[in-house]
Amino acid sequence: MSISPNLSHFLSFFFLLLLLTIAAADESDLVADLLSLQSHSKSGVIHLHDHSISRFLTSTKPPRPYSLLVFFDAKHLHDNSELRLQDLHREFSLLSSSFITNNPNNGKLFLCDIEFKESQSTFSLFGVSSLPHIRLIGPDVKNPKDSEQMNQGDSSRLAESMAEFVQSRTQISVGPIHRPPFMSKTQLGFLIAFFLCWTPYFVKKVIAGETVFHDPKVWLAGSVFIYFFSVSGAMHNIIRKMPMFMVDRNDPSKLVFFYQGSGMQLGAEGFAVGFLYTVVGLLLAVMTHGLVKVKNVTAQRVIMISSILVCFWAVSKVVYLDNWKTGYGIHTFWPRSWS
Repeated sequence: MSISPNLSHFLSFFFLLLLLTIAAADESDLVADLLSLQSHSKSGVIHLHDHSISRFLTSTKPPRPYSLLVFFDAKHLHDNSELRLQDLHREFSLLSSSFITNNPNNGKLFLCDIEFKESQSTFSLFGVSSLPHIRLIGPDVKNPKDSEQMNQGDSSRLAESMAEFVQSRTQISVGPIHRPPFMSKTQLGFLIAFFLCWTPYFVKKVIAGETVFHDPKVWLAGSVFIYFFSVSGAMHNIIRKMPMFMVDRNDPSKLVFFYQGSGMQLGAEGFAVGFLYTVVGLLLAVMTHGLVKVKNVTAQRVIMISSILVCFWAVSKVVYLDNWKTGYGIHTFWPRSWS
C-alpha cells in the first residue's frame, strides 16, 4: 500500500509541529519552575546546586528563553573582610528584589546564587577560581565557561552598578533600586513625638543662652573632631566598611594593623596617621594663638622649639609610613642659594 505524497507531507509537518510543541512545553515548564523557586525566596534569589544547574542550564539546549545571573558564594569565606562576600550578596539580593518589584512575572532573567561546598563541580564547570565572582549566562551560551563574568569594578560596588551591567548586556531594564528606609514608620513617629515634646524646653534654653552650643569649649572639641575625622580616612572606612585590623595570613595568631600595599587601607593605620596630623595641627594652633599670650620669652622659646621638634617627628613618621606602604619616596630640595 503506497502513501500519497500529500499525506506524507502532512504527516511530516504534523510530527514537526508536535516536536516543536513538546519543546515549547518543556521550556515553559522550566520558566514556570524558575518562577516558582523565585517566589519561595524572600529576596527572589534562587539557590542553585549541581542538579539544578544541570536541569536549567547544561541539559537545556540553547537558545533558552531566559538568562541567569549567578552569584558564586562560599560561606566559609564570609569572615574574610577583603572579599566582602556578605555585603556583595546583600547588594545582589537587593538587585533581585528590586528587579522583581519593577518587573513582576518576568521570565527572561533570573538571579541565582550557588555555594562552593554544596556545588564544587559547578565551580569547576564555570572555571571559578577566585571570589567574588558573578556570571551572566545568556540564552545562547553553550559552554558555561563562555558566559560573561561581571568585572570587579561592577561587582564590588552597589546594586546600581550591577543593574547597569545587566541592562547593558541583556537589554532588560532592571528599574530603580528600592533600598529599605533608614528607619521604620514607627521609629519615625516616636522621633517626631519626642522632638515636639522637647522643642519648647530647647527654645527656652536657647533664648537664655544656657545650651552646650553656647560653650566655646564644645565648638573647639567639635572642630578638632572634624579635623581628625577628615584626615584619618574615617569616611573611607565607613563607605568601604574597612576593618580596623585583619588576621595575619602567615600566622593566624597575629593581627595586622598596617597593611603594606597601596591596594587597601585598614582603619587602624588611618587613625594612626590621622592622630599624627591632629597633633601637628594642635601644636600649630597653640603656637599661633596661645603662645603669643605668654609673656616669658624663655618659656616661649622652649615651647616653640619643643613643638617644632614634635611636629618634625610626626611628619617624618607619616613620610616613613607612606614610603613603607606605597614604595614612593619623598625627597627634600634645598634652595640653590643654600648650596
